Amino acid sequence: MVNSDARAIAVAAFRLLFGEGFERRFSLRLWDGTTLGDPDATPFTLCLNSPGALRTAFRPPPDLNAGRAFAAGGLTCEGDVEAAVDAFYGATAAFTPAQYLRLLAVLSKLPKERLPELREARLHGRAHSLARDRAAIGFHYDQPVAFYRSFLGAEMMYSCAYFDDGVTTLDGAQRAKLEYVLRKLRVGPGDRLLDIGCGWGGLVMAAARRGVRVLGVTLSVEQHAEAERRIAAEGLEDLARVELRDYRELTGETFDAIASIGMFEHVGLRHYGEYFAKAYALLAPGGLFLNHAIADTSRGSLGGRIGGFIDRFVFPDGELAPVSVALAAAEKAGFDVRDVENLREHYMRTLRCWVRDIEAHRDAVVAATSEQTYRVWRLYMAGSAQGFRVGRLGLFQSLLGKPRADGSVDVPATRRDLYA
Repeated sequence: MVNSDARAIAVAAFRLLFGEGFERRFSLRLWDGTTLGDPDATPFTLCLNSPGALRTAFRPPPDLNAGRAFAAGGLTCEGDVEAAVDAFYGATAAFTPAQYLRLLAVLSKLPKERLPELREARLHGRAHSLARDRAAIGFHYDQPVAFYRSFLGAEMMYSCAYFDDGVTTLDGAQRAKLEYVLRKLRVGPGDRLLDIGCGWGGLVMAAARRGVRVLGVTLSVEQHAEAERRIAAEGLEDLARVELRDYRELTGETFDAIASIGMFEHVGLRHYGEYFAKAYALLAPGGLFLNHAIADTSRGSLGGRIGGFIDRFVFPDGELAPVSVALAAAEKAGFDVRDVENLREHYMRTLRCWVRDIEAHRDAVVAATSEQTYRVWRLYMAGSAQGFRVGRLGLFQSLLGKPRADGSVDVPATRRDLYA
């Protein structure tokens, strides 16, 4: 194909997808240097680095293949990648089936492109079995610690931070989140706390510093090793321990409080009953369980597997549901719902900090992992920020109590102590 022909076809496809005059909203740079729009006057520039990359990106299913094109480097973005995700969602949401067929007909005139080998999750076995969950967790979390450290900050917390009044930094917001969680759980010296999905030990260590006896569990080999290292470095071994095991394997212990911070997305809708029943069995009567989890807040959704690019490249077997579905399962297990708070704007801010920092430490990220990992995670986190901003996603902290025989739960009558 003559280069000028491919160029004209690609521009026509962009106009069909994003509308006439798209270059006033963002810039486009083609593989030969041709540029439409002013990169200095638009929030981002989409870079089409080969003629076939556009054909790759929008062949069915586009929610997976557009991500594949970015992972392979055929499509890249300079500037505000969250705004690019916004443009993609806006364009595809407005597309009719007839328009999509017309786009595919235009793109079929571009050359086919063979993708390089990409790191994609292809899991086997029964979904959410212990073995498959270990494989899914390993795919997502068993990256080098240096990779996560490059953007998570000093607390190594891979979950929504809490930008309390006067808090402006990511590290400050993560410390505020840890404080907020422990205040909600009302734990103090001598209490026993279980952290389900403890990550690199941030909450475990914060609680141990208060004199709380803590057990954290994780399925990630890398997280377990780093959490043990951090606990030993602070000399907290007498109060804090971390085990490499599934929460479903815990027996013979009870806890005054339980926290699950950013783990619920791995459980699966069909296993919500089992999850809450296990937490209920492990919790002492009168105790509190804080479930901090992403929810699907898109209108009319009943929840389900995340699917698409995120499922294949980042978070295999992840599932989301409306918070009402989770709370119904918690109540069925016997829990008393004491408090529910949506922190979605806080997660938007957290993700924007992570995107900023992964971009700032690109060389370190690539050295620790690969160029593909950098591209995938930058797109994944920016897309997630967009989801929280527009309300497609929510982040709920649900505080659940296990009533005693007389119906009492160890929680004050007001929230005043949380903000003292």
